Amino acid sequence: MPTNHRALMLQGTGSNVGKSLLVAGLCRALGRRGLRVAPFKPQNMSNNAAVTVDGGEIGRAQALQALAAGVPAHTDMNPVLLKPETERGAQVVVQGRMRGRYDARAYHSLKPELMPAVLASFERLKAAHDLVLVEGAGSPAEVNLRQGDIANMGFAKAAAVPVVLVGDIERGGVIAALVGTVALLEPDERALLRGYIVNRFRGDPSLFDGAHPILEARTGLANLGVVTWFDDAWRLPAEDVMDLDHRKSAQGAFKIAVPRTPRIANFDDLDPLAAEPGVTVEIVRPGRPLPANADLVLLPGSKATRSDLAAFRREGWDIDLRAHVRRGGRVLGLCGGYQMLGRSIADPDGIEGAPGSDPGLGLLAIDTVLTGTKTLTTVQARAWPDGPVATGYEMHVGLSDGPDRQRPAFAIDDRSEGAMSPDGRIVGTYLHGLFAADAFRRWLLTEWGASASSLAYAQTVETTLDRFADQLERELDLDRLLEMFG
Repeated sequence: MPTNHRALMLQGTGSNVGKSLLVAGLCRALGRRGLRVAPFKPQNMSNNAAVTVDGGEIGRAQALQALAAGVPAHTDMNPVLLKPETERGAQVVVQGRMRGRYDARAYHSLKPELMPAVLASFERLKAAHDLVLVEGAGSPAEVNLRQGDIANMGFAKAAAVPVVLVGDIERGGVIAALVGTVALLEPDERALLRGYIVNRFRGDPSLFDGAHPILEARTGLANLGVVTWFDDAWRLPAEDVMDLDHRKSAQGAFKIAVPRTPRIANFDDLDPLAAEPGVTVEIVRPGRPLPANADLVLLPGSKATRSDLAAFRREGWDIDLRAHVRRGGRVLGLCGGYQMLGRSIADPDGIEGAPGSDPGLGLLAIDTVLTGTKTLTTVQARAWPDGPVATGYEMHVGLSDGPDRQRPAFAIDDRSEGAMSPDGRIVGTYLHGLFAADAFRRWLLTEWGASASSLAYAQTVETTLDRFADQLERELDLDRLLEMFG
């Protein structure tokens, strides 16, 4: 089958096989070879999102990949973003803008209507770059989802993009996964396959040498290499909530407890704090109490605030949180977490679920009303009243107001933002991304009584991307890969 030689697609044998990180590493490695590279994911499902230069939102992984490629993040890099709100429903974002809420069956019917937007975004990226690195979603072998597919082979066929298949040996059964995936594809889909990559190998990769002749014989695909386990992946912003429970943290004296609610969102806010040597970030999973020795309880963002607040109460974390406050502990709420800290949350139009209103945790004197308008903007914010300036972003639906807004957390141009309790120990804000600003993070840790380091977080991310790109240069046959795709 004739293929588009200015694009390459990585598809996986399943979800969470490491495609996102591989694309980021390849963006950096091929960009260092002088190619103008752009990432692209036709359809993503994630509540971890980023604001783009054109004022929309995309999955956090594509923002990281854009950083790796050295290009600004743009909505064309992830034209369809699904943000789950329930087990069966999600908010659908098309080319950076909220389109509406759909259950799984309704979205399945919608997908064919979205393919023109997906292809238009892809063509714009292709016209402006030497190579577009495309990431699939889930697995192309999910035959029950083949009709109307825009995420894997449906897109690859429509755009005539050649495909490399990625298997994850960490989860076991990688040979069967690769062979089985190829076997379940249709002939015209198999015609797009060019090679395979075995990912996340621990130990001596030469032990896998005997498997390559079998894989090549069974699949007809070229072996492009075995990528060994990259231990520093935790230093990069994660997108998949499956990664959150296994994120590493420095083991410092200042403990930040983070309750893991079902629809946690934008949890990359935690990454710069977890990298601080003087800080421990502990993700508190359901079934466990909030630790009594926490210095700070941080309530992160949420894609379904009222639903997550109900889950928070079911765990008894509201009782733990009040005990934490009585002991003199600090509380920080970010976006949805900020809304939870207030007196009430109203959703009269059913923006995030069934219409209705719920009492909040009552730790801030504010009330929130969810609205159909989503705020998406990058801002320069100054810690109130005369603290350091940090670049952050807003990504939320809803307006919050009340007496504690008279004690704002930040100043943005001529407006105040956020709220504080009278004693200053409970703070809420709609701003994300602030902790990545080194001067602000150091100032805030000092205010909290924690030890701040000289950590340069952005440089740590850049260095980690370079190290992974170096590894891919050693372990993958990038010259052969580039020959395959012109």
